[in-house]
Amino acid sequence: MNLGRWVPDARLLETALTHSSYAHEVGEGVSFNERLEFLGDAVVQLAVTDWLFRQHPDWDEGQLSEARAALVRESALAQAARVLRIGAHIRLGRGERATGGAEKPSLLADAFEAVVGAAYLSTNLAQASQRVLEVLEPVLDAAGTRPRDYKTRLAERLIRWGHVPRYHVVAEGGPEHAKVFTVAVTWAGQEHGRGDGPSKKAAEQAAAAAAWGLLEPDGAR
Repeated sequence: MNLGRWVPDARLLETALTHSSYAHEVGEGVSFNERLEFLGDAVVQLAVTDWLFRQHPDWDEGQLSEARAALVRESALAQAARVLRIGAHIRLGRGERATGGAEKPSLLADAFEAVVGAAYLSTNLAQASQRVLEVLEPVLDAAGTRPRDYKTRLAERLIRWGHVPRYHVVAEGGPEHAKVFTVAVTWAGQEHGRGDGPSKKAAEQAAAAAAWGLLEPDGAR
């Protein structure tokens, strides 16, 4: 993928692809990418938050936070950097390059954020966000980072056993703007889990997760 399409300003792109180890070796007057990394981190967070919010209107805050954390974690950003072939272009000091710095996930993730910061400065927020989603959206599915759907898991398991889970609201409280629902999940005439949430759907997922945790003690982690 052409990085010049991301960052039309050649000088900004060069800075984004310059690691501090290279700048320190060359000496004064060489800019490196740590400030751009700081800026790019904020752009990535906003782009991902906005996309998730619009893409999944049925997800609660917890699900959105889980998905965002998965998308902006080091391994996902490093994979995005590999898609852009940033490792082949980044300028590293001799020592850093000799120890495989161009393939280090932490270094690649930082460089990706720096490129995003440069993209923001040389274009605008909308274009930079679009570029981010071009490489991160596929990573969401490939990395299996969508929030865990325990209701589906539980139903699939129970149907094989000849049961169907039922969900019932057993309590509802809090002011209108901050409701809290408590839902119980039952099958075979017995209750097997309860969960709370800001919506009935969220509480059902929490109840399913509690029940799944009893079936698979390590599965709800």
